[in-house]
Amino acid sequence: MPRTFLEELAVGQRFASGRLRVDGESIKRFAAEFDPQPFHLDEQAAKKTVFRGLAASGWHTAALSMRLLLESDFRPADGMIGVRMEELHWPHPVRPGDELRLEIEILAIQPSPTKPGQGMVKMRVTTLNQADRAVQTYIANVLVLARRKTP
Repeated sequence: MPRTFLEELAVGQRFASGRLRVDGESIKRFAAEFDPQPFHLDEQAAKKTVFRGLAASGWHTAALSMRLLLESDFRPADGMIGVRMEELHWPHPVRPGDELRLEIEILAIQPSPTKPGQGMVKMRVTTLNQADRAVQTYIANVLVLARRKTP
């Protein structure tokens, strides 16, 4: 898929990803290594928590979302170079069997005043499940190369 340069982007432009299915075993594997809490590791223990069932770690959701982002139709020239993340939210848990996808919207584009040939793109990334329910939202600022040097 071709790469996108800074001057080819526009505020309001939208991009999408494919889909990725989450299973209970991957939820438990990730949690065992990075977020070993009962509601991520054990179905029976999870039933007694606020989640009322096994739920993926928010950090697992973030990692899955990054995978989807890299495979999406938003393909900045020179790769996905994150600079800052804002307003990270997990409004609903990811459950075994969920099928995740992303919606990406360009919020702002700012050519660099000091580094011609690149700029910052602010984007809202929403991770949705198969019921179109948001399971994660964040605003990211990424570095994007320009095709030609800006003045």
